[in-house]
This record gives sequence, structure tokens and C-alpha cells, in this order.
Amino acid sequence: MNKEVGSFTGLLIVIKWIKMKNKSLLASFAIAALVITGCSNKILKSHVSYSKENLLNTKVDSVLQLMTLEEKVGQLNQYNGFWDITGPTPKEGQAAKKYEDLKKGLVGSMLNVKGVKDVKALQKIAVEQTRLGIPLLFGFDVIHGYKTISPIPLAEAASWDLEAMKKSAAIAAEEAAAVGLNWTFAPMVDIARDARWGRVMEGAGEDPFLGSKIAVARVQGFQGEDLAAVNTILACAKHFAGYAFAESGRDYNTVDISETVLQNTIFPPFKAAVDAGVRTFMNSFNELNGIPATGNAYLQREVLKKDWKFDGFVVSDWGSINEMIPHGFAKDSKQAAEIAINAGSDMDMESSAYVEHLVALVKEGKVKESIIDDAARRILKVKFELGLFDDPYKYCDENRELATVGKAEFQEGVLDMAKKSIVLLKNEKELLPLKKSGQKIALIGALANDKTSPLGSWRIAADDNSAVSVLEGLQKYSGNQLTYAKGAEVTEGRTQFIWETKINTTDKSGFAEAIAAAKQADVVVMVLGEHGLQSGEGRSRTDIGLPGVQQELLEAVYKVNPNVVLVLNNGRPLAIPWADENIPAIVEGWHLGTQSGNAIAQVLYGDYNPSGKLPMTFPRNVGQIPIYYNYKNTGRPVMNEPESVFWSHYIDEKNTPLYPFGHGLSYSKFEYSDLQVSSKTFAENGKIEVSVNLKNTGKVNGKEVVQLYIRDLIGSITRPVKELKGFEMIELQPNETKKVVFTIDEKTIEYFTANRKWEAEAGDFKVFIGGSSVTKLEGDFQYSN
Repeated sequence: MNKEVGSFTGLLIVIKWIKMKNKSLLASFAIAALVITGCSNKILKSHVSYSKENLLNTKVDSVLQLMTLEEKVGQLNQYNGFWDITGPTPKEGQAAKKYEDLKKGLVGSMLNVKGVKDVKALQKIAVEQTRLGIPLLFGFDVIHGYKTISPIPLAEAASWDLEAMKKSAAIAAEEAAAVGLNWTFAPMVDIARDARWGRVMEGAGEDPFLGSKIAVARVQGFQGEDLAAVNTILACAKHFAGYAFAESGRDYNTVDISETVLQNTIFPPFKAAVDAGVRTFMNSFNELNGIPATGNAYLQREVLKKDWKFDGFVVSDWGSINEMIPHGFAKDSKQAAEIAINAGSDMDMESSAYVEHLVALVKEGKVKESIIDDAARRILKVKFELGLFDDPYKYCDENRELATVGKAEFQEGVLDMAKKSIVLLKNEKELLPLKKSGQKIALIGALANDKTSPLGSWRIAADDNSAVSVLEGLQKYSGNQLTYAKGAEVTEGRTQFIWETKINTTDKSGFAEAIAAAKQADVVVMVLGEHGLQSGEGRSRTDIGLPGVQQELLEAVYKVNPNVVLVLNNGRPLAIPWADENIPAIVEGWHLGTQSGNAIAQVLYGDYNPSGKLPMTFPRNVGQIPIYYNYKNTGRPVMNEPESVFWSHYIDEKNTPLYPFGHGLSYSKFEYSDLQVSSKTFAENGKIEVSVNLKNTGKVNGKEVVQLYIRDLIGSITRPVKELKGFEMIELQPNETKKVVFTIDEKTIEYFTANRKWEAEAGDFKVFIGGSSVTKLEGDFQYSN
């Protein structure tokens, strides 16, 4: 036996000896490390192409060989926090069963356990009381912050500022890691075209190009450059796939779409997340073309793991494995477990299907043990990458927890993100910015004095009443006389679960006070919209106007004082046609998180010049939904003669949106001119440049998101009227002009063609540049291959 073979044979002998002697896993690593490091670099290179990746895989495989089938299945099992860890040990019921599973090493991950004290207590059981001592993963819905809350993701997307979004995710990661967490179930990268769907608040909007860029930024923000660092956590791209295309915009509903939509619209942000190194995926609740995503082998095995070479792991959504039973796809939990694991769903979140049935299914020959090995290997690898085997308690530092949660620099970060997320929808008569002195300001609306609603949905670790209200933000500007009147509540009651209350109040008793205040004011600021818990998971709406009696309140106030600034608080696009027609100034203020009121006040008073652009189209009314800018032209796109009926339109409404994708104004004025295309043609491996001059014709310094759109005129599959293919944030002083240049190559014009692959097709193209998806400047070019 030569030295090289002897070294690796020795490793296997050590592993077998440890298994026989039932030694702890940590001891096994100490011994295995001696064997591995006993080999020279030259030997390791000759046998395993020595690299960090190969050494990691060797470690993972060495652990896997120590494990029983039951223990491997245990790594695939995730339980929700099931008892008060500081209280007595559970003795009966489901909690007692879960506790026993934990002690037996039959749990790989926990969710909804937070705080160093509790995390450390559970990790201690896993590491010190189980046979192998494999550490746990701790997951939590850190969607747009932990305690310190950034704007909801849809609002952040409105900033079009990738570095700001990356920083926002990094703040959330650092704060979450400080309380013992190492995994977030974010970012949600579902492309959404239906504002009725409540979870639009959790994503980046309707466009796959913008959504892909944002997916990368958020993954990089959460995971940082080093997963083993104590201020980063695992990201999770969700929901794979098609969740946002639920019929009727009703959450969890059926999804039935074409392969063209799946490939060209839904997949790109997920693929971008894989390319950015995301370590986990979550599948979705919905069925896709008749197959529940949790049991969809095409999605999970063919596309994700084979085609995209994703080597992290896939976790089910909450209970979604057992939900294949009511779907009519599995007869019972055992069959559901069989379907899900064979389809590539690696970890079971709260169905208990895997831990209950997978061992039996392997013994019955319905599931290959190699499938279990692959899933366990993926999970173990991620635990190694986090450094949990080196130090299971690395996230459990109480001093770091105290020093990190809510620290001042986090507040500064989320304030910056909130200001960048605000979109100025309309500003007639230059009513904004407000003068800083000599005016009487009436502030109206229950949401203006609400310190919980601005936190938005999916902020489950944040404290109620921890946001800065708009009233508090405006009170910091003392030069004007400020009067507040509630006017009307948005909902009746305040609970964590909004469906336990009457969603829309009918109480108008506060109207009189609000009208009286408006009569005495020079300017009225009305803060109206949705409560923070009227959007999010399970919060679909059929009416996306202003809830309750807020529309009546708006009209009543406008009658006595037309100088109204409407500030919207909402988690989805709203249909506000009356406001657009009558109200001179409208600000999209979303649910902006902890620093909401300060951000809105600074924009209203002009201390921050708004630069946000809509990431999702605002409809005129709900009947237009789904509405999106990158639609297909159809065979009858326009009226072909006066008073023609037979073309694609409504008889009671325009086709156009209220506010288009990419729309957003500024206190500056921007002028686009002189669009130039460097060459009318380019070929394979070539490129061209498209440029435009941008001038700030306003009186103040401002930022503009310059947007590039392309139309492929003829394709093997019909193509959208235009598609976003580039954008750049440009800052200009008054009267300053800057040339903005975009590069177009074959990658820019690729799509999933009739050949069922991504490729650039030869043909004619139009190119558009402007400040929204409604552009005036255009050019053309031709591509040949």
C-alpha cells in the first residue's frame, strides 16, 4: 500500500472505528483532520484535485458515512419552535414527541426560535445530547429586517438602487445573526403582475430584468462575502415557481401558465439567485400545470439541480408536503413524502412527513437511500459552510446580541433606504416641497399617527409601536403650524392577524374634525391607504382602492381645500383614479419601516429629493388586472377605424395604466435628447452602444433612473412590445447635462425561443430610452448570426 492510498484508507478505518465505538461527531472530526492533514498537498491534489471545495465535500462525506438512515432522515426534518425553552420540558402531546426527536438527532433545523438564550439551549441539546452532535440550522422570516425594519421589499424595489438594497439586506442579516439566527426565508423573487395578490409586497414587482438584479443584490446582502462570518446568514430564493401567477390573485390558488411565461418571465430571477450563490431555495404552495411545486421533479431536479447546477438545498414551504393531499396529488402523508423527496424537496418544513415515513419508504424500495444521502449531503454542506461544525455556538454571543440589535447605524441605514423608496407620482402647481415656515398644515388620516402600520407585513420580530409616525416626522419641522385630525380609521381593531377584525371600517364620526382642520389650512397632507397587515400572505383583495371610508374622507376634504398632498401607505399598487384626476400632489409612501415618518417628512419638505420609480404598474381599476408594461401586441392591438368595436380593448375604460412601470417624478426636471445608436447592425460576439443626453432643467440637484427598453420585432415566439434591458441612476446639478451610454450585445437580446433554449435570434429591433416604460425617444438596429 503506497502512502497516498494508505492515508485515505486510514481515514476510512478511523470512520469505521468511530462508528463501532459510538464516539461523538466532534471527536471524529478531530481524528479525521489528523488523517487528512497527514497527507501532503501534492498527494491531495493527485487524488481529489485538492481545493477548498473538495476538502469540504470530503468532510461532508465523512460525516454521512457515520450516520444511520434514521439520522440522515432527521437532517431533512424541520420543526417550528414547539415549547417555552425556559419552561418545563414537555411531557406529552406533539411537543413531547418533537422534543424526543430532537434528542435522538432526528431534527436538522428549527424555525421561529429567536434570541441567543433560546437558540443556544436548543443547539446545546443537538450538539451535546444526540449521538453524533450535528448542529442545527435556525431559520426565521427576516424579510425586510429583524427588529430594525426597512421598507417592504416592493418599496425597496422602487428605489432601483441595488447597492442600497444590498446594504438593507446586510443590516437585516447582521441583526438577525446577532440573536442566534443563521437562515432567512428571503428574498422572495416571484415576478408578480396581479396587485390583488397580497404577497406582491414581498417581491420586486413585475419585471424579470429588474427582479433579477434585485435578487442578486439581496442574496449578496444577506450572505455577504463569507458565510462563515458572524454577521451573515443564509439566503433563500422563493417560491419556486409560479406562485405569483395564482388565478384571481387569490393566495395559494392554481397556477396554469405556458412554458414561455415560465422560462422568460418567472425563471430569470431564480437563475440569477443561483448564479449569485444563494444556498437555499424554497418551493411554492401552488400547483404548476397540474403538479404541486413541492412534488414537481421538473422544477427541482431537472431545472434547478441539473440544468442550473444548484448545489444548496431545497426546503418546502410551511406544511406544503402534506398539502399535496388536499391538492389531490397524494392519498396520504406517506405518499406525499415519497413524491416530495423523489421530486427533489430536500427539507420538510413542519409536515413531519419525512421523519415519520422516509425510513419505511426506503426499506420498501419506494425511495432510494441515495436520494436521502443527496438531500442530507446538501444540508450538511451548508452547515459546514456556515462554520457550525467548527463552532456550533458561534451565533450565540449575548454581548454581541445586546450591542447589535437596534444600533444607531442600522437606523441610519433604514432611513436612507426609506427615502430612496418613495415615489413622487404627481406634483401639479409645485405644491411640493412644502414651505418650511409661515404655513398652516393640516395632517389628516389614522395612518398618519400610526406607529405600527408603517412596519408593514412580515416584520414578526419587530415591536408594535416602534415605527416613527408621519405625525412625529412632521413635528420635527417647527416652522409651520401643524394640526392633526384622524378623520377615519382604516380598520376596526388592531391584531396581528388582520382577518380577525373587520377589515374596512364604516365609521365617519371623525369627518367633521378633519374637514374643520382642512378649512383652516394652507395645505392639507392626507395619509391614506392600507394598514400594514392588509397586504402580505393570505391578504388578497378584490377591491384595491382605498379601504373603508377613506375615499369619502378624501373627497370631503378636497371640497373644502383643494390644496391636498396625498401620501399613500400601501403594500401593493392601488387603483386611485379619482385622486389622480383631482388631487394635485400624490406621494407613494408604501410601508417604509422603522424610520417611515422621518423619511416621508424629509421628502415632503424637500430635504430629500425623491428619485423612486414604480416597480409595478398601477391600474385604473381592478378590472384591468393583470396589467403590466411588457405585454404582447396581439393581432388587433389598435382601433382600425373610427368607432371600431372589434379590437383589443374595454368599452368602459382605457387600456393604459394609471401610472406605468418605471414612473416616478422628482423636484428636478429632466430632459432627454439625442438618442444615438453607434451602429445599425451587429453580429454574433459583437456589440453596439446606445446613448442619450440627460439634462437637469430644474432648480435643484436631483437623481434620475434612466431606463433602456428593447423590442424584438419578429421572433420565433411572439415578443413583448418592450422589455427593460438596462438602467442607470444619474445625479445632476441644475442645468448639468450628462451623456448616458448603454451597451447591447447578444446576451442583451437573448430569450427562450421556439427551439426551447436561450439564444439570440437574428432580426430587427427597436430601442427606447426614457424615465419610465412610456418613452418618447427611440432608435433601431439589426442583429445577425
